[in-house]
Amino acid sequence: MSSILLVADDDWVRNDVEAALADPSVTLTVESDPRAAAALVRKETFDWAIIDMQVGSMGGMAIIRMLRDAIHSGATEDMGIILLLDRTADAFLAGRAGADASVVKPFTAQDLRSRLTATAG
Repeated sequence: MSSILLVADDDWVRNDVEAALADPSVTLTVESDPRAAAALVRKETFDWAIIDMQVGSMGGMAIIRMLRDAIHSGATEDMGIILLLDRTADAFLAGRAGADASVVKPFTAQDLRSRLTATAG
């Protein structure tokens, strides 16, 4: 079973990720507040975090840096991180932020699942 944290505040993004990952072997936790997500990863263990590029007052890059800091400090377990990009030209931002992979919105279920599969292991 995979445990996935989704940090997104747009309904359509949450709906698309939920639809793409609809599987009994996946536990999806959705958080719209980036600061609450940072606190959540200190309490729960996730295999993956999927972060939207634009979330509230904190962008996806800042959220990823916050998660990576928590991982490096030992406050949470290591997890894979996927950044949902607004455009293909932003792909370099995902790498600079410390994401393991990225997917450009809008995406298909296959796009997202292939990133999870390719990056796993």
